Amino acid sequence: MPGLGKSLIVIGLLIALVGVLLTIAGKLPWIGRLPGDLYIKKENFTFYFPLATSIIVSLILSFILWLLRK
Repeated sequence: MPGLGKSLIVIGLLIALVGVLLTIAGKLPWIGRLPGDLYIKKENFTFYFPLATSIIVSLILSFILWLLRK
């Protein structure tokens, strides 16, 4: 099962990368505040959906996974 070992290494690296991104995300002012992120605040209700941020993160992760498959 040599493929399993490589897959576990890639998954571990991705988890480490996500951990690093979550650590530095608070220091980047634009993460979660892009145009296209939905933010609705009313009297007793707040709704936040980071639509644009989710799309950007998805594109970056898709590109990284595409590079790893080559």
